[in-house]
Amino acid sequence: MRLVVKKYLLLLTVPLMASVCALAQVSHPPGQPPAGPATTPATRPGGAPAPTVASVDTAALPANIPRPVYGPYDTIIVSAKVYANELLPASTLQYTWVRAPMTAAMRRRLEEWTRLRNAVYVTYPYARKAGVIINEMNTKMALLNTDGERKAYIQSREKDLRKQFAEPLEQLSIYQGKILMKLINRQTGNNCYEIIKEYKGGLSARLYQTVAFFFSSNLKQPYDPKGDDQAIESIVQEIERMYHS
Repeated sequence: MRLVVKKYLLLLTVPLMASVCALAQVSHPPGQPPAGPATTPATRPGGAPAPTVASVDTAALPANIPRPVYGPYDTIIVSAKVYANELLPASTLQYTWVRAPMTAAMRRRLEEWTRLRNAVYVTYPYARKAGVIINEMNTKMALLNTDGERKAYIQSREKDLRKQFAEPLEQLSIYQGKILMKLINRQTGNNCYEIIKEYKGGLSARLYQTVAFFFSSNLKQPYDPKGDDQAIESIVQEIERMYHS
């Protein structure tokens, strides 16, 4: 008996709901905000009224922007933005941090960059000192008259430089030595081969160049801050900002 009553009530409910929907469509044609209970502001937690279609201010829109067309049940207001002469729903999302594991290629590039950065940080102070010393020596040698005086002066400075730099420079790796030669070129404008040839003669320069060759290095290597050595230059600029700050 109860089952028959439930089926009977269900049959009555379906046409009743259909008739209510039809009446709503007739009472509130599309394109106009609904009136009556449908536009009654809902309440948020705490008693604050929720926005409804009736609170939309379309007067502030430019004249060439089509006004929104509401349906009978459009009662929720969302943020909107004018884009390409059209009013579109828009909202600002919170920042989202996405983390992904490094690929093998990315890890290799990071390791290479870290190695280069460490080498520049270690060797750049020596390159700065070398630039100052070479400029001082050039200024002094320009005042000397004979080759004997110049040779004696170079030998005296060489002894002082060995005492000051021999021990720390011996601790550098081959890779750091290559970076140091590039930085000396940057500070002086001359590669190490030209500097050795100027102070020690062509024979010594060729001898040192042969030794560097066996260590896969080159005393004549250039310095191109806008080309192959752009990464070194960016690290040097970073260190320079630390010196001046």
